[in-house]
Amino acid sequence: MFLKRMALQHYRNYDNVQIETDANVNIFIGPNAQGKTNLLEAIFVMALTKSHRTSKDKELISWNGSAAQLHSEIEKKYGAVTLDLSISALGKKAKINGLEQRKLSNFIGALNVVMFAPEDLEIVKGAPGIRRRFLDMEIGQVQPAYLHDLSQYHKILLQRNNALKAMNPGGASNQALMDVWNEQLVSYGTKIMKKRQNFINKLQIWAERIHSGITGGTEQIRIDYAPSFGSKDIGDETIVFEQFMLKLSQVKDQEFRRGMTLVGPHRDDLVFSINGKDVQTFGSQGQQRTTALSLKLAEIELIREEVGEYPILLLDDVLSELDQSRQTQLIETFQNKVQTFITTTGIESVNLNKLKAAKIFQVRDGSIMQ
Repeated sequence: MFLKRMALQHYRNYDNVQIETDANVNIFIGPNAQGKTNLLEAIFVMALTKSHRTSKDKELISWNGSAAQLHSEIEKKYGAVTLDLSISALGKKAKINGLEQRKLSNFIGALNVVMFAPEDLEIVKGAPGIRRRFLDMEIGQVQPAYLHDLSQYHKILLQRNNALKAMNPGGASNQALMDVWNEQLVSYGTKIMKKRQNFINKLQIWAERIHSGITGGTEQIRIDYAPSFGSKDIGDETIVFEQFMLKLSQVKDQEFRRGMTLVGPHRDDLVFSINGKDVQTFGSQGQQRTTALSLKLAEIELIREEVGEYPILLLDDVLSELDQSRQTQLIETFQNKVQTFITTTGIESVNLNKLKAAKIFQVRDGSIMQ
């Protein structure tokens, strides 16, 4: 997978820009707040139709524009593909090779990316919501149907929470209505949990191999799914469905008192351990950084395994956060096989001795010069 060209109109601080990205490694250099991250974000948005930095689409549109227009030309193993995405107050419109897609889920997956930024260290040491977002973004790229299940789940979750706040728990009719919400919530929730478990199982295989290589075989990483109820290993969907329904009945009174749904995929978590010890609680800063790096490198291989070609790698000011050995490991991993986009405030933070034929761009106040 290779991004050959990109054009942006009224996107963030870019009024109208076109760049040829025809190198295996493209480096964007400039001071902070000039628009370097916006470029990588635009590539991410082209892949997933949403930003990794904000949930408000209006923030992606420049102050003097009514709509942001994103265009990219990609070379894939089966031929050239053009992608167009328009973002306005009326919503989003997406086209593949000039053909408008009725559903955004049909657009997602045409371009695959792996983003690695300093805030990704929070996947290891941050709140559970960050790890759930990590799961949702990565599974959604390779299984667009997952995003549909997730969207439906959250719609039902919102309606169920509203009902919990408004209902009298003692009413028979109210309980009958809650039974309907429960069945719908559990139905979609079970699908989500199963897909998360399958993804984590595959991620574990790659992360274990990569982490062992980075640490010279001294550390063994383990990734465990920690659902909000039941077993850590999600097996038979029928059993998960029954466990989910049982748990809802057990916490029913608490939910009515608090006015919220207390169990389900929206409360799941991941647990990372090294040599049997929880990295979040007992790991050193170096181990936490290595865990995050292993995850991102595992993502690259997992996406290749799922879709048949390597994704594009986006490194947003992350090389300066890694010591020389981890930076070398990262560069040697993507060199000559994964097209990579790097942002940095100074070229001195990049080990150019390890890079071959990198294309360098200077970014200043929404302008890009080679």
